[in-house]
Amino acid sequence: MQSSPAPFRSILVIQTKYIGDLVLASALAENLRLQSPDARIVFLCEAHFASFVVAHGIASEVVTFRRDRLRGTTLERGKELYAMLRAVRRFRFDLTIDLTDSKTSRIITGLVNAKTRVGYNPTERPLRLLERQPANVFAEPFGFGGQHFVYRYLSPLQALGIHLQVTVPNIQPLPFETAKALALLGKHHLHPNAFIAVHAGASFEGRRWPPERFAAAITEIAGETGLDVVLVGGPDERQIAERIVAGTASPIVNLVGTLSLETLLAVLKQARLFLGNESGPMHMAAAAGIPVVGLFGLTPPSQWGPVGVPSIALQPPMPCNCVASDLCGRPEFSKAYCVWRLEVKPVVDAVRELLSRTGVKLERAI
Repeated sequence: MQSSPAPFRSILVIQTKYIGDLVLASALAENLRLQSPDARIVFLCEAHFASFVVAHGIASEVVTFRRDRLRGTTLERGKELYAMLRAVRRFRFDLTIDLTDSKTSRIITGLVNAKTRVGYNPTERPLRLLERQPANVFAEPFGFGGQHFVYRYLSPLQALGIHLQVTVPNIQPLPFETAKALALLGKHHLHPNAFIAVHAGASFEGRRWPPERFAAAITEIAGETGLDVVLVGGPDERQIAERIVAGTASPIVNLVGTLSLETLLAVLKQARLFLGNESGPMHMAAAAGIPVVGLFGLTPPSQWGPVGVPSIALQPPMPCNCVASDLCGRPEFSKAYCVWRLEVKPVVDAVRELLSRTGVKLERAI
């Protein structure tokens, strides 16, 4: 560890994962900004997240890529990687922080060749034959004694000798997005702090609690509490939402596929509580200060649960009596279907408990 932080002027943070990872990484960015208020902080991220990252001040600028092209043909991958590297090298970075910790992110780190290059030691996956680690400053897998992934993304600060001032993400909606969200809620006769936001999607099928169980839980919760229910999610989650709407006796406002990330954050901010799978919207709700009931499969809530807000993380008992042996790809978190084992009653009980515990919507302490 360095005895004193270097006066960095231009910083590249490589975070090529998903929106939840970007939300957690925002805590790193805020600490960098507090340490070096005049520094230019640039994020390398997926193009779909660019406006959210800049609008909410996570980074002053972004360099983007298209994930679908990096997963395309060899020619498409080569063109996308070349364009990304060309854009990155227009900047003169004196610090790079590789949060992604992948083969591609290490290539980018090496080609940018900033004076100070932070990477993880050990890496998340062992280096392959002929692959080198271009970092010259090494962060622990989890820094500051933490075990949650937010501390993985904060760990580079410890390696750089930067004092930790912010430990949880805090992302608030923009004023004009709040106005837009309030108008949208009014159109559907919804009141702030009087509805539950439900997200039934996730990036992988195995992380999605079955829609029929969401429908059953919503029917019971709405009937007992009198709270309205708003479904949120991306365009590719419309079919899931339709199954939930068809399966519940309670009226539901279905906003799935209609909101930008910026407006989604503003809608979540107005909710009484968030209920959903482990996903980006779950982390967005927590960052906005909303109580969260999160549904988990094999992924440990101790590493990926909501942080900084009242919350309950539900996970079926382990070891798992597999319910999808023909599909499951354990031991990998992203290929396991354990969340399907969660029953409706514990989810309803968790929502009931968290509503009782929080009483009224809490204002986030900063």
